[in-house]
Amino acid sequence: MLLFQEIPSVLGASKYEQKVTEAPSAVSIVTAEEIKKYGYRTLGEILQSVRSFHLTYDRSLQQVGVRGFNRPGDSNSRILLLINGHRRNDNIFGAGEVDTAFLLDVDLIDRVEIIRGPSSSLYGTNAFFAVVNVITRRGRDLQGVEVAGEAGTHETYRGRGTYGNRFGNGLELLLSGTVYDSEGNHRVYFSEFDTPENNNGTAVDCDGDKFTSFFGKASLLDFTLEGGYIDREKHSPTAPYGTVFNDARNKGESRKGYAVLSYEHLFPGKWTVQANVSYNYFHQDGDYIYDYSLDETPFLVVNKDRFRGEWWEGELQVTKQLGERNKLIFGGDYQDNFRQDQKNYDLDVYLNAKNSSKNWGIYGQDEFQVFSGLIFNLGIRYDHYDTFGGTTNPRLALIFNPIEKTTLKLLYGTAFRAPNAFELYYNDGLATQKPNPDLDAEKIKTYEAVWEQYLGDHLRSVAAVFYYKINNLINFTFDESDGLLLFDNIDTVETKGIELELEGKWNGGYEGRISYTYQKAEDKNTDEVLSNSPKHLAKLNLIVPVIENRLFLGMEEQYTSRRKTIYSNHTGGYAVTNLTLFSRGLLPGLEVSASVYNLFEENYGDPASAAFLQETIEQDGRVFRFKLAYLF
Repeated sequence: MLLFQEIPSVLGASKYEQKVTEAPSAVSIVTAEEIKKYGYRTLGEILQSVRSFHLTYDRSLQQVGVRGFNRPGDSNSRILLLINGHRRNDNIFGAGEVDTAFLLDVDLIDRVEIIRGPSSSLYGTNAFFAVVNVITRRGRDLQGVEVAGEAGTHETYRGRGTYGNRFGNGLELLLSGTVYDSEGNHRVYFSEFDTPENNNGTAVDCDGDKFTSFFGKASLLDFTLEGGYIDREKHSPTAPYGTVFNDARNKGESRKGYAVLSYEHLFPGKWTVQANVSYNYFHQDGDYIYDYSLDETPFLVVNKDRFRGEWWEGELQVTKQLGERNKLIFGGDYQDNFRQDQKNYDLDVYLNAKNSSKNWGIYGQDEFQVFSGLIFNLGIRYDHYDTFGGTTNPRLALIFNPIEKTTLKLLYGTAFRAPNAFELYYNDGLATQKPNPDLDAEKIKTYEAVWEQYLGDHLRSVAAVFYYKINNLINFTFDESDGLLLFDNIDTVETKGIELELEGKWNGGYEGRISYTYQKAEDKNTDEVLSNSPKHLAKLNLIVPVIENRLFLGMEEQYTSRRKTIYSNHTGGYAVTNLTLFSRGLLPGLEVSASVYNLFEENYGDPASAAFLQETIEQDGRVFRFKLAYLF
């Protein structure tokens, strides 16, 4: 099929299916076929492949930057992460994990919808810079058992077993489990620790990563039951927070799970009712090794962070088609964070905070076709939080199709990010950091123009200009009155930029895209560019059939310009090349792939946060992966 014989659809932009050309956002979609042919291993790598996104890795977590904003140490709390439309950001940090801590195995992804811009008018908090909606495969896509295994550099192994089927009575079932284990980079060098007592700056066998995950989904008639679980353990070679260097006991472990029951029915008169209720939990433990001294006797002690979050969510939404020109949705949701516990202790207990909170929101959106080729989209939502009160956020879009294959979008919107429990209540009890329960929500106002042009049957081009202004940005700072650290609303940020992209697909399996993004994010208090904010991003993706319908070469080139560190120095710009050979059909049901990442062994580092002694965190050189999957 040619790429643009049929315009793809998106679900997450308006909470119902619509063509991407009619969505009130700039949308990118990455499919399961692209994930396989480019060899993506994490959701973070999928996001990094699209325009205006870049990735930072501190060897504990991957942090996603969007349009120039990616503060070192950020927990991805300004991106809303969804699985099949269900919120996955936790209720302690508001984090959306995109690395091996992400609950879903990438092999279970049917497609990823990347929806740029503010979407608080529908989703509330966290839908600040973007919404990422991960759509899973269905039981009918397998009709049997699939097993997969892979092995790679750094003694990295992964195994998966999946069962999917659709039965004659209408029941559809998908069950999958994954086990992952990696020793990580055996030797990681940091010049900041280059002393004899610190093994000359080399951390040995301190970079391990492993997880076990499960996902299940069952659908019958109008009901769907879905749930997942992951237990991930990551060791840290970087000695964060002043911990002992080269000690493999510095680690973090997170356990996350959810279960959601959904109902959807189309009633006479074109009324669609959707409802869901879910239980969610998030547990995270951190072990940090410190040097202590008692009566002049030195010894090591394990300082422990313990975070426990549990919450219920419920949502009701009604969609109504009014005649031929109006599509109206309205609804509301409620979240009861009945557990938001934080504890820190070693020889003494320094923090034992037990909190809870509630929030709710109501929303509505009208998609009105003014005349053929002109759509006006208006959405608005009100949210109320126990912690800071209420906030109202609109989104407006004018979508114009003056001629066939040409779309112009003029977009305006605001969004917010509620202060999370960690920012509000965490303190270390050591007279260095204190809580700030008076934090207000961050607010963003955006203006954007998007031009999408289809060129014949094979090419699509996108050009976009955008301007963001963020107020009340929460930052980690000093209180001059007592000298203690705290989170406070102190920053104002402005971001402006341009995006250009050309995408194509031809018969025989040839496809690719090339993009360039210019972005400038400035702190308006100082008129300086933000740290970890590259001005230039350039990306090239290309799939070439080596043997028609059987063997494909996927090539990816990613360039990131220099970035400022928190110490006002700069990392160098870098370009990374990834290659994947993917084969299907050599034997019935068999898929084989071989990948090499950072082919030319580019030497580069990512800016570090204030939690690290290092100014930059070294990234891996060339690594390999070999993968087999077989469907019975």
